[in-house]
Amino acid sequence: MQPNFTSIEEFFHILQHLPDEHADARAEAEARNGQLTKPPGALGRLEDLAIWYAAWRGNPRPQIKAPQVVIFAGNHGVTAQGVSAFPAEVTAQMVLNFEAGGAAINQLSKAYGADLDVHALALETPTADFTQGPAMSEAELVEALLKGWQAIDSNSDLLVVGEMGIGNTTCGSAIAMALFGGDAEDWTGRGTGVEGEALRNKADVVARGVEVNPDSKNNGLEALRCLGGRELAAMAGAIVRARIERIPLILDGFICTAAAACLEAAQPGALDHTVAGHVSAEAAHSRMLKKLGKEPLLSLGMRLGEGSGGALAIGVLKGAIACHSGMATFAEAGVADG
Repeated sequence: MQPNFTSIEEFFHILQHLPDEHADARAEAEARNGQLTKPPGALGRLEDLAIWYAAWRGNPRPQIKAPQVVIFAGNHGVTAQGVSAFPAEVTAQMVLNFEAGGAAINQLSKAYGADLDVHALALETPTADFTQGPAMSEAELVEALLKGWQAIDSNSDLLVVGEMGIGNTTCGSAIAMALFGGDAEDWTGRGTGVEGEALRNKADVVARGVEVNPDSKNNGLEALRCLGGRELAAMAGAIVRARIERIPLILDGFICTAAAACLEAAQPGALDHTVAGHVSAEAAHSRMLKKLGKEPLLSLGMRLGEGSGGALAIGVLKGAIACHSGMATFAEAGVADG
């Protein structure tokens, strides 16, 4: 699919006309689920996940054969405010590690049969420091959204989006504050490991960022532009492209969820094709998921980012679909039904 937006207005128009799931496939999947050789509801959330997946794929008895994991990397001018325990150079170094196959996400993608793609977004040109004004111009936001849009393989049947970017938990916290209100301390966590006075400084930076960018409040796309970064915008573009292609998507951690929250704020229901892969140890992640009405599949104390929690949840989705599509019905197995 060729890119079909060149401005924020055109992207917002796409958000207002997103496709829905296949109602017929949902009904057929629900009927099949009721006939499988198990007591009703015995597989718990796996049943709901399978039906959800079937509805978006338009197939009441689907399979997962081609998952894709996409990681976007970006650098942030706000790191000049001392919000991270690591220097910005680590972003590029980790991209090299991804490309060499040495990161956690490489191992998890391989374990669950997912293709992994990594996109570094103008690392030599960090976004502007959002305590001084918007992080990105409209043109920069559109360019990043398009990078995400174009990164999706339309032949994939499940998507995980993740990120790498020193300083981007500060972006996520500022977006959350702008969209959901409250105090900066409510949304600001340790990120790469800051604590004490450094953590207090980080919360102050978040508060200043929202104050300096008042248009970001309760405005999803402006929050993404003013307080986000290229990798957050690219994840947002990828999430929307997945919706257009009806590819079910697993959200990763705090930063991915913040990017997704911008879409939901701009167009309620924009995340219906997504599930939360996990709840991270970043304190505000669970609060944000509750705001979005997303119940995480896993809770393992992870806070790595780079799509790792989402990739791990591929296994849960695969298990749900294997049971739904592979189990025999009562009739097929010759088992009495109730």
